[in-house]
Amino acid sequence: MAELRTTVCNRDCPDACAIVATVEGERVVALAGDRTHPVTRGFLCHRTHKFLARQYHPERITEPRLRRGGALEPVSWDEALDFAARRLGDIRSRLGPAAIFHYRSGGTLGMLPAAVSDRFFELFGPVTVKRGDICSGAGDAAQELDFGVCDSSDLDDLAHARHILLWGKNPFVSSPHLVPRLREARAAGAHLALVDPVHHRTASLCERHVQPRPGGDFALALAVGERLFARALCHPDAARYCEGLEGFRALCQSRSLAAWCELADVAPEDAEDLARRFGEGPTTILVGWGMGRRRNGGAIVRALDALALVSGNVGVPGSGASFYYRRRRAFVSPARGLAARTLCEPLFGREITEAKDPPVAGVWITAANPVCMLPDSHATAAALAGRELVVVADAFLTDTAALAHLVLPTPTLLEADDLCGAYGHHHIGVARPVVAPPPGVKSDLEIFQALAQRFGFGAELAGSARAWKERLLAPELAAHGVDLATLERGAVRNPLAPQVLFEGRRFPTPSGRARLMTEVPGTGGGLAQPPDHDYPLVLMSLSTPSSQSSQWVGRPPSPVELSVHPDAAAGLADGAPAALVSRSGAMRVRVRHDARQRRDVALVPKGGHLRDGACANALVRAETTDLGEGGALYDEPVRLEPLG
Repeated sequence: MAELRTTVCNRDCPDACAIVATVEGERVVALAGDRTHPVTRGFLCHRTHKFLARQYHPERITEPRLRRGGALEPVSWDEALDFAARRLGDIRSRLGPAAIFHYRSGGTLGMLPAAVSDRFFELFGPVTVKRGDICSGAGDAAQELDFGVCDSSDLDDLAHARHILLWGKNPFVSSPHLVPRLREARAAGAHLALVDPVHHRTASLCERHVQPRPGGDFALALAVGERLFARALCHPDAARYCEGLEGFRALCQSRSLAAWCELADVAPEDAEDLARRFGEGPTTILVGWGMGRRRNGGAIVRALDALALVSGNVGVPGSGASFYYRRRRAFVSPARGLAARTLCEPLFGREITEAKDPPVAGVWITAANPVCMLPDSHATAAALAGRELVVVADAFLTDTAALAHLVLPTPTLLEADDLCGAYGHHHIGVARPVVAPPPGVKSDLEIFQALAQRFGFGAELAGSARAWKERLLAPELAAHGVDLATLERGAVRNPLAPQVLFEGRRFPTPSGRARLMTEVPGTGGGLAQPPDHDYPLVLMSLSTPSSQSSQWVGRPPSPVELSVHPDAAAGLADGAPAALVSRSGAMRVRVRHDARQRRDVALVPKGGHLRDGACANALVRAETTDLGEGGALYDEPVRLEPLG
């Protein structure tokens, strides 16, 4: 007889959907969205709706694999964990714990794997960990500078907006449960506009689409700022709640409207229109995470924050510059942030290879596929291939796991026992196994508990998954009547999160005032790179409805499909095979004409596999953003060449 069981999606997505699984004979036969969840509202994204193909894929790893004679062979858990403990202990005794790099990323956004793995390596070491953030480093750093914290008003607050600006954001792909809120806001009278060099489906929701040159968002934002000052559209109290108002004014007025618009490659009337929307308010900017993936990403986000601030569109209903929701706010961790040293995440391959005193001898990878997801994929792969020990915990033999000495199989999202926050709304939830994992699979909690026993500090990590979940809930929740049992009964909005962020225009900065940018961070003045005549296209590897980072519904397309304006296709016909070439390498593609795109962009899917020749990051140089040590993933110049 079929049974309905509920859980929460823990993958790297802002929506953290509540899932209803239909289970027959301990096998999941259908997935649906939970109709009672105020954000999920009964539907799932395409990626999760089709997840059963991945759940029961024959390539899933369900037993540990140990490298012997060049091949990864199945072994028992005792042998796998004994091997890991022996090799970790040997490296520590010879070179010290800093010679081990624990690399943890966002393959799961559950709180338990992060807390347990981080605490284990603190007790074992402390070891080397990463710094920076490949996805959001620039945006996080920018908003923390400007506001004192990176957070957002409640998702329901969009209902109070008169204007909503989607700046570099495509919610149909990246945040599908935002789409109904946008439609509702529009039906209630809100006016929507899209700013993005790429044409995508979100344009269908908007009355205006502005397409600046790639990276031209900073110049466009300063053009809008110039108009706000010229048209006296700034809030009369801006100097009271902002530091640096005159400095930001000078920055905006350092060029004319025409000059800024020429740098952005937009018409002056586009800037005029956007300034009007800020002036009319309340206006919300929904800042896409791609803004933080450019060399000038910090400058872009700081400029957008400043537009919201000087126009008075912060701290009142229907306003704000929303980049991220503080998903960890409801949780605490026993990990203390201890590290022997740090390595910069976007420079992964270079940093590992060049590390000295001690060198990096071992790498433990939690919830990550760095070969595929970080820039300069070949350097990342070479760095891992040169280590004494690489351990990967994953459910599949990814590009990264294929290089490991030891692969430890972990649960899928339908088998997870965890706590989850969201970075697209303020609801928190509990992930519960709707089915048990296969007998040969262990959770990160079980793996690190077993290793801790081998190293003599097992008591520090002891406890069931449920006990750990109780341990990770912020004590302040209890004052609001929220505990684990409350979360297990259904969706709960984090009571510690704001309804209206910075209400009353009060900010958690030393002065209590927001900080406007008065100088441009990094080099280049925040401007887009000048056109490269040898490589006239800018590569942008974007999320798709079929992929969750490097996890695909089915296999990634190979050769990769590249979308480009017909005039920028180097004379290649629609459907023609070609080589996409950068200064770092080349990749076989199939050309698709799209006359809606700018003539200087080349669009390919994110997350293709390196082993299939489909990984766009193999063409991208490893460089950091102007703030926050993010990854400059969207700035690589490329060109198309016919295949000989």
